[in-house]
Amino acid sequence: MLQFELTPQQKELQTKVREFAIKEILPAVWYYDEKGEIPLFLLQKVFEAGFMNTDIPKKYGGKEFGLIENVILTEEISAVCPGMATSIFDNSLGMVPIYLCENEKLREKYLPLIVREFKRICFATSEPTMGSDVAGMRCLAEKKGNDYILNGTKYWITNAGVSDYMTIFATIDPAKQHEGICAFLVEKNWEGVSVGKTIPKLGQRCSNTAGLNFKNVIVPEENIIAQPGKGFVLAMNTFSRTRPSIGAFAVGAARSAMEYAIDYAKKRKVFGTKISNFEAIQFKIAEMYQKVETSRLLVWKAAWEADQGMDPSISASIAKFYATETALEVVNDALQIFGGYGYTKMFPIEKLLRDIRLFSIYEGTSEVQRLIVSGHVLNNYKSAMPPLEDLPMIRGLDLNEPSAKKVTAWRCRMCGHIHYGAEPPDECPYCFFPKTAFKKVWPVG
Repeated sequence: MLQFELTPQQKELQTKVREFAIKEILPAVWYYDEKGEIPLFLLQKVFEAGFMNTDIPKKYGGKEFGLIENVILTEEISAVCPGMATSIFDNSLGMVPIYLCENEKLREKYLPLIVREFKRICFATSEPTMGSDVAGMRCLAEKKGNDYILNGTKYWITNAGVSDYMTIFATIDPAKQHEGICAFLVEKNWEGVSVGKTIPKLGQRCSNTAGLNFKNVIVPEENIIAQPGKGFVLAMNTFSRTRPSIGAFAVGAARSAMEYAIDYAKKRKVFGTKISNFEAIQFKIAEMYQKVETSRLLVWKAAWEADQGMDPSISASIAKFYATETALEVVNDALQIFGGYGYTKMFPIEKLLRDIRLFSIYEGTSEVQRLIVSGHVLNNYKSAMPPLEDLPMIRGLDLNEPSAKKVTAWRCRMCGHIHYGAEPPDECPYCFFPKTAFKKVWPVG
Protein backbone atom coordinates (compact mmCIF):
# COMPACT_ATOMS: atom_id res chain seq x y z
CA MET A 1 0.00 0.00 0.00
CA LEU A 2 1.42 3.39 -0.97
CA GLN A 3 2.02 5.86 1.87
CA PHE A 4 2.84 9.51 1.22
CA GLU A 5 2.52 10.72 4.81
CA LEU A 6 5.68 11.55 6.74
CA THR A 7 6.12 9.87 10.11
CA PRO A 8 5.80 12.02 13.26
CA GLN A 9 9.59 11.84 13.64
CA GLN A 10 10.13 13.01 10.06
CA LYS A 11 7.67 15.89 10.53
CA GLU A 12 9.47 16.90 13.72
CA LEU A 13 12.82 16.84 11.88
CA GLN A 14 11.36 18.94 9.07
CA THR A 15 10.05 21.55 11.51
CA LYS A 16 13.29 21.73 13.47
CA VAL A 17 15.47 22.10 10.40
CA ARG A 18 13.13 24.69 8.86
CA GLU A 19 13.12 26.82 12.01
CA PHE A 20 16.89 26.53 12.37
CA ALA A 21 17.55 27.40 8.73
CA ILE A 22 15.31 30.48 8.76
CA LYS A 23 16.71 31.74 12.06
CA GLU A 24 20.41 30.95 11.73
CA ILE A 25 21.25 30.65 8.02
CA LEU A 26 18.87 32.93 6.13
CA PRO A 27 20.04 36.28 7.61
CA ALA A 28 23.77 35.51 7.25
CA VAL A 29 24.24 34.17 3.74
CA TRP A 30 23.78 37.40 1.78
CA TYR A 31 27.02 38.88 3.11
CA TYR A 32 28.98 35.76 2.18
CA ASP A 33 27.31 35.54 -1.21
CA GLU A 34 28.63 39.04 -1.92
CA LYS A 35 32.14 38.08 -0.79
CA GLY A 36 32.11 34.68 -2.47
CA GLU A 37 33.17 32.95 0.73
CA ILE A 38 31.92 29.93 2.63
CA PRO A 39 30.59 30.85 6.08
CA LEU A 40 32.30 28.12 8.05
CA PHE A 41 30.75 29.29 11.29
CA LEU A 42 27.33 28.41 9.86
CA LEU A 43 28.52 24.93 8.93
CA GLN A 44 29.71 24.55 12.51
CA LYS A 45 26.30 25.65 13.81
CA VAL A 46 24.66 23.07 11.57
CA PHE A 47 27.07 20.43 12.89
CA GLU A 48 26.39 21.40 16.51
CA ALA A 49 22.63 21.36 15.89
CA GLY A 50 22.92 17.76 14.71
CA PHE A 51 21.91 18.36 11.08
CA MET A 52 25.22 17.33 9.51
CA ASN A 53 26.59 13.81 8.91
CA THR A 54 23.19 12.40 9.86
CA ASP A 55 23.61 9.32 7.65
CA ILE A 56 26.59 7.89 9.57
CA PRO A 57 25.59 4.46 10.96
CA LYS A 58 24.93 4.14 14.69
CA LYS A 59 27.73 1.61 14.88
CA TYR A 60 30.18 4.50 14.42
CA GLY A 61 28.30 6.95 16.66
CA GLY A 62 25.99 8.46 14.04
CA LYS A 63 22.22 8.84 13.77
CA GLU A 64 21.85 6.49 10.79
CA PHE A 65 19.15 8.56 9.12
CA GLY A 66 17.74 7.15 5.93
CA LEU A 67 17.86 8.96 2.62
CA ILE A 68 14.26 10.11 3.07
CA GLU A 69 15.23 11.98 6.24
CA ASN A 70 18.24 13.44 4.47
CA VAL A 71 16.28 14.78 1.50
CA ILE A 72 13.77 16.33 3.92
CA LEU A 73 16.65 18.03 5.72
CA THR A 74 18.34 19.06 2.47
CA GLU A 75 15.19 20.65 1.04
CA GLU A 76 14.80 22.90 4.09
CA ILE A 77 18.43 24.07 4.03
CA SER A 78 18.34 24.67 0.28
CA ALA A 79 15.18 26.73 0.62
CA VAL A 80 17.19 29.39 2.47
CA CYS A 81 20.51 28.95 0.62
CA PRO A 82 21.32 26.33 -2.04
CA GLY A 83 25.05 27.02 -1.66
CA MET A 84 25.00 26.25 2.05
CA ALA A 85 22.99 23.10 1.35
CA THR A 86 25.67 22.02 -1.14
CA SER A 87 28.51 22.43 1.37
CA ILE A 88 26.59 20.71 4.17
CA PHE A 89 25.60 17.80 1.95
CA ASP A 90 29.14 17.46 0.61
CA ASN A 91 30.20 15.73 3.82
CA SER A 92 27.73 12.96 3.08
CA LEU A 93 28.93 12.75 -0.52
CA GLY A 94 32.50 12.36 0.69
CA MET A 95 31.53 9.65 3.16
CA VAL A 96 29.25 7.48 1.00
CA PRO A 97 32.19 5.70 -0.72
CA ILE A 98 33.51 4.85 2.74
CA TYR A 99 30.13 3.34 3.74
CA LEU A 100 29.99 1.31 0.53
CA CYS A 101 33.59 0.09 0.40
CA GLU A 102 35.05 -3.13 1.82
CA ASN A 103 37.56 -1.43 4.15
CA GLU A 104 36.02 -1.77 7.62
CA LYS A 105 39.13 -0.49 9.40
CA LEU A 106 38.89 2.73 7.43
CA ARG A 107 35.30 3.23 8.59
CA GLU A 108 36.27 2.52 12.19
CA LYS A 109 39.09 5.06 12.07
CA TYR A 110 37.45 8.03 10.32
CA LEU A 111 33.68 7.91 10.80
CA PRO A 112 33.74 8.30 14.62
CA LEU A 113 36.08 11.28 14.20
CA ILE A 114 33.67 12.95 11.77
CA VAL A 115 30.79 12.33 14.18
CA ARG A 116 32.60 13.74 17.23
CA GLU A 117 34.56 16.58 15.70
CA PHE A 118 33.79 19.29 13.17
CA LYS A 119 35.64 17.51 10.37
CA ARG A 120 34.92 18.07 6.70
CA ILE A 121 35.42 15.55 3.91
CA CYS A 122 35.15 16.24 0.18
CA PHE A 123 34.57 14.01 -2.84
CA ALA A 124 36.76 14.21 -5.94
CA THR A 125 36.20 12.56 -9.30
CA SER A 126 36.20 15.61 -11.60
CA GLU A 127 39.32 17.05 -13.21
CA PRO A 128 40.12 20.08 -15.39
CA THR A 129 39.47 18.03 -18.55
CA MET A 130 36.64 15.77 -17.38
CA GLY A 131 33.48 15.90 -15.29
CA SER A 132 30.65 13.55 -16.19
CA ASP A 133 33.10 11.32 -18.10
CA VAL A 134 34.36 9.66 -14.93
CA ALA A 135 36.17 6.91 -16.85
CA GLY A 136 38.27 9.58 -18.56
CA MET A 137 40.14 10.70 -15.44
CA ARG A 138 43.93 11.16 -15.62
CA CYS A 139 44.98 11.62 -11.98
CA LEU A 140 47.51 8.80 -11.57
CA ALA A 141 47.89 6.25 -8.78
CA GLU A 142 51.13 4.26 -9.00
CA LYS A 143 51.45 1.17 -6.84
CA LYS A 144 54.56 1.03 -4.69
CA GLY A 145 54.70 -2.04 -2.47
CA ASN A 146 51.34 -2.13 -0.70
CA ASP A 147 50.91 1.65 -0.93
CA TYR A 148 50.09 4.02 -3.79
CA ILE A 149 51.71 7.25 -5.01
CA LEU A 150 49.26 9.92 -6.21
CA ASN A 151 50.10 12.50 -8.88
CA GLY A 152 47.65 14.77 -10.66
CA THR A 153 44.89 17.32 -10.26
CA LYS A 154 41.22 17.19 -9.29
CA TYR A 155 38.98 20.17 -10.09
CA TRP A 156 35.52 21.57 -9.33
CA ILE A 157 35.77 20.05 -5.85
CA THR A 158 33.16 21.27 -3.37
CA ASN A 159 34.66 22.17 0.01
CA ALA A 160 38.18 21.41 -1.24
CA GLY A 161 39.49 24.50 0.50
CA VAL A 162 37.98 23.69 3.88
CA SER A 163 38.10 19.88 4.06
CA ASP A 164 40.22 17.86 6.45
CA TYR A 165 39.81 14.64 4.46
CA MET A 166 39.34 13.86 0.78
CA THR A 167 37.82 10.90 -1.05
CA ILE A 168 39.98 10.80 -4.16
CA PHE A 169 39.30 8.76 -7.30
CA ALA A 170 42.32 8.12 -9.54
CA THR A 171 43.50 5.67 -12.18
CA ILE A 172 46.46 3.34 -12.53
CA ASP A 173 46.37 3.91 -16.30
CA PRO A 174 44.11 6.32 -18.25
CA ALA A 175 44.04 3.86 -21.15
CA LYS A 176 42.30 1.29 -18.97
CA GLN A 177 39.27 3.61 -18.55
CA HIS A 178 36.74 2.00 -16.13
CA GLU A 179 39.04 -0.89 -15.27
CA GLY A 180 41.85 1.35 -14.02
CA ILE A 181 39.93 3.47 -11.52
CA CYS A 182 40.62 3.19 -7.78
CA ALA A 183 39.83 5.35 -4.73
CA PHE A 184 41.62 6.56 -1.61
CA LEU A 185 41.04 8.55 1.54
CA VAL A 186 43.62 11.34 1.66
CA GLU A 187 44.28 13.74 4.51
CA LYS A 188 44.76 17.39 3.65
CA ASN A 189 47.91 17.81 5.76
CA TRP A 190 49.81 15.01 4.02
CA GLU A 191 52.99 16.01 2.22
CA GLY A 192 52.40 16.80 -1.44
CA VAL A 193 48.73 17.84 -1.11
CA SER A 194 47.94 21.35 -2.36
CA VAL A 195 44.65 23.26 -2.55
CA GLY A 196 44.04 25.78 -5.33
CA LYS A 197 42.53 29.23 -5.02
CA THR A 198 38.75 29.40 -4.64
CA ILE A 199 37.10 29.25 -8.09
CA PRO A 200 34.97 32.39 -8.68
CA LYS A 201 31.44 31.35 -9.65
CA LEU A 202 28.18 32.84 -10.92
CA GLY A 203 26.18 31.31 -8.07
CA GLN A 204 26.55 28.94 -5.12
CA ARG A 205 28.98 31.55 -3.81
CA CYS A 206 28.45 30.45 -0.20
CA SER A 207 29.90 27.08 -1.14
CA ASN A 208 33.65 26.63 -1.53
CA THR A 209 34.88 25.18 -4.84
CA ALA A 210 38.56 24.67 -5.62
CA GLY A 211 41.10 22.38 -7.23
CA LEU A 212 43.35 19.81 -5.54
CA ASN A 213 46.85 18.89 -6.63
CA PHE A 214 48.89 15.85 -5.66
CA LYS A 215 52.64 15.60 -6.08
CA ASN A 216 54.05 12.21 -5.07
CA VAL A 217 51.50 11.84 -2.26
CA ILE A 218 51.99 8.53 -0.46
CA VAL A 219 48.69 6.80 0.34
CA PRO A 220 49.15 3.93 2.82
CA GLU A 221 47.45 0.61 2.21
CA GLU A 222 44.98 1.17 5.07
CA ASN A 223 43.57 4.24 3.27
CA ILE A 224 42.59 2.40 0.09
CA ILE A 225 38.84 2.74 -0.45
CA ALA A 226 38.69 0.80 -3.71
CA GLN A 227 41.31 -1.24 -5.55
CA PRO A 228 41.84 -0.71 -9.30
CA GLY A 229 38.84 -1.97 -11.26
CA LYS A 230 36.43 -1.36 -8.39
CA GLY A 231 36.57 2.43 -8.23
CA PHE A 232 34.28 3.20 -11.16
CA VAL A 233 31.44 1.01 -9.87
CA LEU A 234 31.89 2.56 -6.41
CA ALA A 235 31.61 6.07 -7.88
CA MET A 236 28.45 5.13 -9.79
CA ASN A 237 26.89 3.51 -6.70
CA THR A 238 27.74 6.66 -4.76
CA PHE A 239 25.98 8.86 -7.31
CA SER A 240 22.92 6.61 -7.25
CA ARG A 241 22.61 7.31 -3.52
CA THR A 242 23.41 11.02 -3.67
CA ARG A 243 21.55 12.21 -6.79
CA PRO A 244 18.18 12.31 -4.98
CA SER A 245 19.74 14.93 -2.69
CA ILE A 246 20.57 17.10 -5.72
CA GLY A 247 16.90 16.85 -6.60
CA ALA A 248 16.08 17.92 -3.04
CA PHE A 249 18.34 20.98 -3.44
CA ALA A 250 16.28 21.94 -6.46
CA VAL A 251 12.95 21.32 -4.73
CA GLY A 252 13.90 23.51 -1.78
CA ALA A 253 15.17 26.38 -3.91
CA ALA A 254 12.19 26.20 -6.27
CA ARG A 255 9.74 26.09 -3.37
CA SER A 256 11.38 29.15 -1.88
CA ALA A 257 11.15 31.08 -5.18
CA MET A 258 7.50 30.07 -5.52
CA GLU A 259 6.65 31.19 -1.98
CA TYR A 260 8.35 34.56 -2.48
CA ALA A 261 6.43 35.00 -5.76
CA ILE A 262 3.11 34.14 -4.08
CA ASP A 263 3.77 36.68 -1.34
CA TYR A 264 4.68 39.36 -3.88
CA ALA A 265 1.69 38.60 -6.14
CA LYS A 266 -0.74 38.96 -3.22
CA LYS A 267 0.58 42.43 -2.37
CA ARG A 268 1.67 44.04 -5.63
CA LYS A 269 -1.08 46.15 -7.26
CA VAL A 270 -1.33 47.24 -10.88
CA PHE A 271 -4.29 48.54 -12.87
CA GLY A 272 -6.20 48.93 -9.61
CA THR A 273 -5.95 45.34 -8.37
CA LYS A 274 -3.51 42.78 -6.98
CA ILE A 275 -1.57 40.95 -9.68
CA SER A 276 -2.66 37.67 -8.08
CA ASN A 277 -6.12 38.44 -9.51
CA PHE A 278 -4.79 38.19 -13.07
CA GLU A 279 -5.23 34.85 -14.78
CA ALA A 280 -1.75 35.03 -16.30
CA ILE A 281 -0.19 35.19 -12.82
CA GLN A 282 -2.53 32.52 -11.46
CA PHE A 283 -1.49 30.14 -14.24
CA LYS A 284 2.19 30.75 -13.54
CA ILE A 285 1.73 30.06 -9.83
CA ALA A 286 -0.30 26.91 -10.55
CA GLU A 287 2.44 25.57 -12.81
CA MET A 288 5.14 26.49 -10.30
CA TYR A 289 3.32 24.57 -7.57
CA GLN A 290 2.77 21.60 -9.89
CA LYS A 291 6.50 21.43 -10.68
CA VAL A 292 7.56 21.68 -7.04
CA GLU A 293 5.12 18.95 -5.98
CA THR A 294 5.95 16.52 -8.79
CA SER A 295 9.69 17.08 -8.29
CA ARG A 296 9.41 16.30 -4.59
CA LEU A 297 7.52 13.07 -5.28
CA LEU A 298 10.22 11.93 -7.69
CA VAL A 299 12.94 12.76 -5.15
CA TRP A 300 11.12 10.91 -2.38
CA LYS A 301 10.59 7.86 -4.62
CA ALA A 302 14.31 7.64 -5.39
CA ALA A 303 15.22 8.14 -1.73
CA TRP A 304 12.68 5.51 -0.65
CA GLU A 305 14.11 2.98 -3.10
CA ALA A 306 17.59 3.55 -1.67
CA ASP A 307 16.31 3.12 1.89
CA GLN A 308 14.59 -0.15 0.89
CA GLY A 309 17.85 -1.57 -0.44
CA MET A 310 16.65 -1.34 -4.05
CA ASP A 311 18.78 0.01 -6.88
CA PRO A 312 17.69 3.67 -7.14
CA SER A 313 19.82 4.51 -10.19
CA ILE A 314 17.04 5.16 -12.70
CA SER A 315 14.69 6.90 -10.28
CA ALA A 316 17.60 9.01 -9.03
CA SER A 317 18.50 10.10 -12.57
CA ILE A 318 14.88 10.96 -13.37
CA ALA A 319 14.52 12.92 -10.12
CA LYS A 320 17.81 14.69 -10.71
CA PHE A 321 17.21 15.97 -14.22
CA TYR A 322 13.49 16.66 -13.77
CA ALA A 323 13.74 18.51 -10.47
CA THR A 324 16.79 20.55 -11.44
CA GLU A 325 15.35 21.64 -14.79
CA THR A 326 11.88 22.49 -13.46
CA ALA A 327 13.49 24.45 -10.60
CA LEU A 328 15.09 26.73 -13.16
CA GLU A 329 11.69 27.17 -14.82
CA VAL A 330 10.07 27.96 -11.48
CA VAL A 331 12.62 30.59 -10.44
CA ASN A 332 12.50 32.14 -13.90
CA ASP A 333 8.71 32.48 -13.64
CA ALA A 334 9.11 33.88 -10.13
CA LEU A 335 11.45 36.56 -11.47
CA GLN A 336 8.91 37.37 -14.19
CA ILE A 337 6.22 37.86 -11.53
CA PHE A 338 8.53 40.19 -9.60
CA GLY A 339 9.34 42.12 -12.76
CA GLY A 340 12.19 44.60 -12.43
CA TYR A 341 12.38 44.14 -8.67
CA GLY A 342 13.22 40.48 -9.12
CA TYR A 343 16.25 41.45 -11.18
CA THR A 344 17.74 43.48 -8.34
CA LYS A 345 19.82 42.37 -5.39
CA MET A 346 17.26 43.89 -3.03
CA PHE A 347 15.08 40.81 -3.50
CA PRO A 348 16.05 37.12 -3.15
CA ILE A 349 15.13 35.85 -6.62
CA GLU A 350 18.32 36.79 -8.45
CA LYS A 351 20.44 34.78 -5.98
CA LEU A 352 18.16 31.76 -6.28
CA LEU A 353 18.41 31.99 -10.07
CA ARG A 354 22.21 32.06 -9.91
CA ASP A 355 22.34 29.23 -7.38
CA ILE A 356 19.86 26.95 -9.14
CA ARG A 357 21.60 27.11 -12.51
CA LEU A 358 24.35 24.77 -11.30
CA PHE A 359 22.04 21.90 -10.37
CA SER A 360 21.63 20.58 -13.92
CA ILE A 361 25.43 20.53 -14.36
CA TYR A 362 27.07 18.99 -11.30
CA GLU A 363 26.92 15.35 -10.23
CA GLY A 364 26.14 14.34 -13.80
CA THR A 365 24.67 16.79 -16.30
CA SER A 366 21.06 16.56 -17.42
CA GLU A 367 22.34 15.16 -20.70
CA VAL A 368 24.12 12.32 -18.89
CA GLN A 369 20.98 11.57 -16.86
CA ARG A 370 19.03 11.32 -20.12
CA LEU A 371 21.61 8.85 -21.45
CA ILE A 372 21.21 6.74 -18.30
CA VAL A 373 17.42 6.77 -18.49
CA SER A 374 17.24 6.19 -22.25
CA GLY A 375 19.71 3.31 -21.92
CA HIS A 376 17.44 1.71 -19.33
CA VAL A 377 14.27 2.27 -21.33
CA LEU A 378 15.71 1.00 -24.62
CA ASN A 379 17.54 -2.02 -23.19
CA ASN A 380 15.96 -3.11 -19.89
CA TYR A 381 12.42 -1.76 -19.72
CA LYS A 382 9.79 -4.48 -20.17
CA SER A 383 6.76 -3.34 -22.17
CA ALA A 384 3.31 -4.40 -21.00
CA MET A 385 1.72 -3.80 -24.41
CA PRO A 386 2.25 -6.28 -27.28
CA PRO A 387 4.70 -5.46 -30.09
CA LEU A 388 3.19 -3.44 -32.96
CA GLU A 389 3.37 -6.41 -35.33
CA ASP A 390 1.22 -8.44 -32.91
CA LEU A 391 -1.31 -5.67 -32.26
CA PRO A 392 -4.86 -7.01 -32.89
CA MET A 393 -6.47 -3.78 -34.18
CA ILE A 394 -9.64 -5.57 -35.27
CA ARG A 395 -11.78 -2.81 -36.76
CA GLY A 396 -13.60 -5.07 -39.25
CA LEU A 397 -15.15 -7.54 -36.78
CA ASP A 398 -17.56 -7.27 -33.88
CA LEU A 399 -15.81 -9.46 -31.35
CA ASN A 400 -19.05 -9.78 -29.40
CA GLU A 401 -20.38 -11.98 -32.21
CA PRO A 402 -19.52 -15.71 -31.83
CA SER A 403 -18.74 -15.95 -35.53
CA ALA A 404 -15.85 -13.48 -35.13
CA LYS A 405 -13.73 -16.19 -33.53
CA LYS A 406 -13.88 -18.18 -36.76
CA VAL A 407 -12.35 -15.37 -38.82
CA THR A 408 -8.57 -15.04 -39.14
CA ALA A 409 -6.96 -11.59 -39.18
CA TRP A 410 -3.51 -10.81 -40.56
CA ARG A 411 -1.51 -7.63 -39.91
CA CYS A 412 0.95 -6.17 -42.38
CA ARG A 413 4.13 -5.59 -40.40
CA MET A 414 5.08 -2.68 -42.63
CA CYS A 415 2.01 -0.43 -42.94
CA GLY A 416 -0.35 -1.98 -40.36
CA HIS A 417 -3.14 -2.99 -42.75
CA ILE A 418 -5.43 -5.74 -41.35
CA HIS A 419 -6.52 -8.43 -43.80
CA TYR A 420 -9.36 -10.84 -42.98
CA GLY A 421 -9.29 -14.33 -44.45
CA ALA A 422 -7.92 -17.82 -44.10
CA GLU A 423 -4.67 -16.75 -45.75
CA PRO A 424 -2.87 -13.42 -46.05
CA PRO A 425 -3.03 -11.69 -49.46
CA ASP A 426 -0.26 -12.22 -51.99
CA GLU A 427 0.44 -8.51 -51.80
CA CYS A 428 -0.57 -5.73 -49.39
CA PRO A 429 -3.04 -3.41 -51.15
CA TYR A 430 -1.56 -0.37 -49.39
CA CYS A 431 2.24 -0.73 -49.28
CA PHE A 432 2.61 -3.56 -51.85
CA PHE A 433 4.79 -5.67 -49.53
CA PRO A 434 4.52 -9.42 -50.21
CA LYS A 435 2.58 -12.09 -48.37
CA THR A 436 5.51 -12.79 -46.07
CA ALA A 437 5.09 -9.31 -44.50
CA PHE A 438 1.79 -10.40 -42.88
CA LYS A 439 1.50 -11.89 -39.41
CA LYS A 440 -1.55 -13.56 -37.84
CA VAL A 441 -2.99 -11.43 -35.01
CA TRP A 442 -6.47 -12.95 -34.58
CA PRO A 443 -7.63 -15.19 -33.02
CA VAL A 444 -5.10 -14.44 -30.31
CA GLY A 445 -3.01 -17.39 -29.11
